[in-house]
Amino acid sequence: MYSVTGRIHQIKQPRGGYLPIARFQVRTLEDAHTLAPKENLHPTVVGLAVDDLTRLQLGAAAEDVFQVALEGARRAEILGVAGARAEANGYLARIHGLDDDSIQSACKLVTFDVWKRSTFNAFAARPAEDTNPDAATLSNIRVMVSRGLHFWQEYGPVTHSGFNFLPSGYSRIVSSGDGDYLTEDTLWDFKVSAAAPKSQHTLQLLMYWVMGQHSGNPIFSDIVRVGFFNPRLNRVYTYNMADLPPETLRMVEREIIGY
Repeated sequence: MYSVTGRIHQIKQPRGGYLPIARFQVRTLEDAHTLAPKENLHPTVVGLAVDDLTRLQLGAAAEDVFQVALEGARRAEILGVAGARAEANGYLARIHGLDDDSIQSACKLVTFDVWKRSTFNAFAARPAEDTNPDAATLSNIRVMVSRGLHFWQEYGPVTHSGFNFLPSGYSRIVSSGDGDYLTEDTLWDFKVSAAAPKSQHTLQLLMYWVMGQHSGNPIFSDIVRVGFFNPRLNRVYTYNMADLPPETLRMVEREIIGY
C-alpha cells in the first residue's frame, strides 16, 4: 500500500497528464513585493515553512500545524537521533509570528517532516542545526506567507486545513495522504515552486478530490473545483471538476486508487 505521492511515482501518465495544467484557469495576483532571486535552503523546506506558517497565521494551533514534524522527531529519536523530540519542541516554542526567529525556527522544525514522510531519505537530509535561512530566504518566506494571507482574504475563508480522507477514501492501493485546504467549494493545494504545477501535482490534486468524494465525509460534499495557489509566482490555478472527462474519472478510481 502506498501514499498518494508514492502511488503517483508509479504511474506513467499520458502526455500532459490526466489533468493537464493547460486546462486550468490561471490568474496572477498583483502586489508591490519582489522576491529575492536566490534562497539558501532546499525548496521543500521553504515550501513547508510557507505552508505551515500560513496555517498558523490563519489561527490553527501550532501543535496541529507542525504535527508531522513533531511525529517525525519522535520517529527520529526512536531511530537513534538523540534528543530529537526536545529539539523539535524547542523550535516550536520559538514560533510566535513572522519575525526572523519565528521563521528560522519553523524552517528548522519542518526538517523533521522527512522522518515521518520518507524515513529512507531522512538520514541523508540536512539536519535542523544546519538549516539556517539567510536574510533573503527569511524575507522571501515572509512575503510568501503574506501573499497566502491576502489570497485567503479573497478566496477564503478556509473551512478545513490539513484534512485526511477517512473513513472510506483510502483503498487497497492508497493507504495514506492528506490535503492542504478546503474552502466552501474548492480543494486547494499550495505549491511554492518557480514553475507551473507539473502533471504529478495535478494528478495529486485529482486523486485528493476523488478520495474526498469516496471518503463518506460531508466536508467534501460541496467541493466542485480544485485549485493551486503559488505564492512564489502569486498565481492562482483553478479547474471545475464538472469538466473532467468521465473516462479519466474511471481510470483514476479503478486503476490508480483501486476502488
